[in-house]
Amino acid sequence: MPGARIHELTIADEPASWAALGFAVEGAVCRIDGVPIRLAGRDAGRGLVGWTLRGVASDRLDGLPTRTVDTPASPASAPLAHPNGVTALDHVVAITPALDRTVAVLQAAGLDLRRLREEPTPAGAPRQAFFRLGGVILEVIQAPEEAIERGGGADGPAFFWGLAFKVADLDVTVATIGEERCSTPRPAVQPGRRIATVRRAAGVAVPVALMTE
Repeated sequence: MPGARIHELTIADEPASWAALGFAVEGAVCRIDGVPIRLAGRDAGRGLVGWTLRGVASDRLDGLPTRTVDTPASPASAPLAHPNGVTALDHVVAITPALDRTVAVLQAAGLDLRRLREEPTPAGAPRQAFFRLGGVILEVIQAPEEAIERGGGADGPAFFWGLAFKVADLDVTVATIGEERCSTPRPAVQPGRRIATVRRAAGVAVPVALMTE
């Protein structure tokens, strides 16, 4: 299928941290519905340190660390069964101090803008943009004014923030992970969906949300 797709994500985290949350990990890779997440260890940087894309015209994506590949996608293999019930990567979250600028750069590179959300979210983000990369959404959030000031102004780059995964049964997933490492499920912004978040006490290097399908 044409269009931008995620070839791989790289996270500065230890494979053991993800395995402890019930993800199936092979070596240093956690493969979720065809999207490999490479767990490169804490020495690799901080959080979601980069991604590799196919089907884009540039690797200069307004500060988002990006590599590109031109080779055809490998045939889909049978999805791994994750003991925690995760079934797919729902969306990747990035934050920018200048949403219109970042959207223009991503569109010029060939990413498919699906919609802009102009209403503030419960967490305080004033605007959001949503791009589709195959079965995954890139959610780009406009940073609030106070965060822009703390970060040095609107000329700063966009940066990756976190991930959200789909789960087969959110209550079962939360029980599997444990309440000391995962929040209680609550209604999500998307109507009809529920969400829980992995707590910092779980020790993973990137914010992780878990959502009903």
